[in-house]
Amino acid sequence: MLDMKLLRKEPVAIETKLKSKDPSIDLTYILALDEEVRHLKTKAEEIKSRRNLLSKEIGEKKRAGVDTSVQMDEVAGLGDEAAELDRVLDEKEKKLDDLVARLPNLPSPEIKVSHNVADNVVIRVSGQKPEFAFAAKNHVELNERLHLFDFKRAAKVSGSSWPAYCGDGAKLEWALINYMLDYHLENGFKFWLPPLLVRPEIAYGAAQLPKFENQLFKLTDEDYQLYLIPTAEMALMGLHHNEILDGEQLPLKYVSYTPCFRREAGGLGAQERGLIRMHQFNKVEMFAFTTHEQSEPLFQEMVSAAEALIAGLGLHFRTTELVTGDMSFAAAKTIDLEVWLPGQNRYYEVSSVSHCTDFQARRSQTRYKIKQEKPELCHTLNGSGLATSRLMVALLENNQREDGSVAIPLVLHKYLNGMKELNPS
Repeated sequence: MLDMKLLRKEPVAIETKLKSKDPSIDLTYILALDEEVRHLKTKAEEIKSRRNLLSKEIGEKKRAGVDTSVQMDEVAGLGDEAAELDRVLDEKEKKLDDLVARLPNLPSPEIKVSHNVADNVVIRVSGQKPEFAFAAKNHVELNERLHLFDFKRAAKVSGSSWPAYCGDGAKLEWALINYMLDYHLENGFKFWLPPLLVRPEIAYGAAQLPKFENQLFKLTDEDYQLYLIPTAEMALMGLHHNEILDGEQLPLKYVSYTPCFRREAGGLGAQERGLIRMHQFNKVEMFAFTTHEQSEPLFQEMVSAAEALIAGLGLHFRTTELVTGDMSFAAAKTIDLEVWLPGQNRYYEVSSVSHCTDFQARRSQTRYKIKQEKPELCHTLNGSGLATSRLMVALLENNQREDGSVAIPLVLHKYLNGMKELNPS
């Protein structure tokens, strides 16, 4: 969440920056409502102050035996006025909070201003695109003989756009997850298996509510109101909700494995078939709480970690800095890692690493304190390390052979009891 003081101080400059992410943003009503709220607060304080003075005066007059009926009538009237003012003020404050909560984070000054994804800046390209001497297949076609996942039976169980891995496909998926977790644990990340359902205030703190309410799966009945996580970021952010951390213990570097759940999924054409876009997918997530000074170096460390994992699998990919209009809601800076998928003839993101500055921490009131200094809001960072579904697609399509078999990258052999290839059956 943005600091309302900043909106008041630099309204034109802030609106310009916000429009670079979302051109529809207009701060006019928000600023007018904020001014009204402040005016009502002042008025409410004046009324309550007048009522307190009168109450004191009434007490003194009663002790002196003087009639106080006029003052008592005025006190009663002021009480009714104060109660009505408090009701209106509460309503307008909630409206203001909701509107401010829907404003995205400000982009970092160095980010390219554009709303065209074609303007995303390619920082570097790694590895080589595969060349095939035969007609290469996409992962759905390869699966017809490899039997790694079963979309029809998954649809029978849950409907379209839900995955079901089986046999060697399930083994390969689990190998990928373990490969990634081992790498992060060796590099100082603490392992968490967090809850998959979170409370509304936790979703709000992670900047998923209120803006993305309709994109989340939720459980609502007489006993529960919980949201299925679209990413472990939401749960990991909530671990330190409303806490003051020891600044000398920062950064806190966390990694988790979870399934992730999102309402938006397939049905977008041939390129979105199979595992490309699903309601449920597996992801290893990096997350960090840092001081302001630590955040940028750790952001670069997380990007490098994701790059190393993809490079270890021998895949061709590019590292891209997103323009303002393509960044996520909470991010001030985002770098995507996109692998080449031959079956789709295009790049697809398998990791998105974001620097969220203090945007999430302000919403969740997650702060740090160093010795006797005043508490400050943490900076938070998150990054896929990595998401497996498109990674599975990349492994199958980039390592396919003419006979329909698929070579398995060397780094995964130890997680598969030495299995080196997938063979058609």
